[in-house]
Amino acid sequence: MSNNSEFLWYIPNDVKAGHRGDSAVENHNSLDTLTSHARALEEHGWKGALIGTGWGRPDTFTVATSLAARTTTFEPLIAIRPGYWRPANFASAAATLDHLTGGRVRINIVSGKDNLSAYGDSEGDQAHRYARTKEFMRLVRRLWTEDNVTSAGENFRVADSIVVPRIQVRGDRRHPKFYFGGASEAAERVAATEADVQLFWGEPLDGVRERIARLKALSRELDRDLPPLEFGLRITTLVRDTTEQAWTDAEAKVAEMARSKGTGWHDHQRALAVGQQRLLDLHERGDVLDDNLYTAPGKFGGGGAGTTWLVGSAEDVARSLRKYQDLGITHFVLSDTPYLSEIKRQGDQLLPLLRG
Repeated sequence: MSNNSEFLWYIPNDVKAGHRGDSAVENHNSLDTLTSHARALEEHGWKGALIGTGWGRPDTFTVATSLAARTTTFEPLIAIRPGYWRPANFASAAATLDHLTGGRVRINIVSGKDNLSAYGDSEGDQAHRYARTKEFMRLVRRLWTEDNVTSAGENFRVADSIVVPRIQVRGDRRHPKFYFGGASEAAERVAATEADVQLFWGEPLDGVRERIARLKALSRELDRDLPPLEFGLRITTLVRDTTEQAWTDAEAKVAEMARSKGTGWHDHQRALAVGQQRLLDLHERGDVLDDNLYTAPGKFGGGGAGTTWLVGSAEDVARSLRKYQDLGITHFVLSDTPYLSEIKRQGDQLLPLLRG
């Protein structure tokens, strides 16, 4: 696998213990516990972690800032929502954190449904939602890279605005990268013009291949004026010492999901986006697709990256991830539970195979 690939993990940032089968330990979401995850990521070869967002969870930016202050190389991929933030407020906060951490900030822009009224936000139809997202991303990037920005858009306005501290250019990195997901036509048009990295859920190889080709064509059609769009994969990786043990454990987990009716796995079920529905429909094609893409979790409420799993020994899973890399995937956000022990296991067993 190419050495330019990057490997991140996932920190759920959830007040409820036992997220997706995680260990329901006391103080599971305390700063000390979350810091132990971030430091384990540093020690076991990971670049950083995606930190989950949504109303009803602790504020993601605050968690990311706290973890960055307690680590030295850990890079938080901070999930944020336009509407929860105003562009200038967010640009300033992110620029400040980027400055204080020496350029460790990454941003995941989330446009899916949320409890908007709880924090005073409102949206129109899908077209409005993604138009606002596009305007947000474009304006934040301008605030990071231009001086004295004036903009009067449909959703956001600033006049003679300059964000300090200024983002420091570091090699090819002009500013924190924008990661973005979404499978609808409206979402893909935003990704093709504004995102730095398009994140896919764990779809079969043929689906990812087709979407990459479509996004590249859209980028040309829409006259993208940014560096070429990069691609990432957000997926569960269930790794054990042997193939047989991995499948035994995977089937046992799914059996427990069926028994509990998916308790602890439903964080993407409130309103199904196009990409989430695509995942949930995959099990109709079979419980195992490609070599080892397990779709059965989707029958019992697996949400987002919990819907499909790559299952097997470290060698099995590495072989599958290399096939995604061959399609053009260079950013990988992996996870399994219990989160802390799997950070260590997969960091020690899986990552060396992917970097060899």
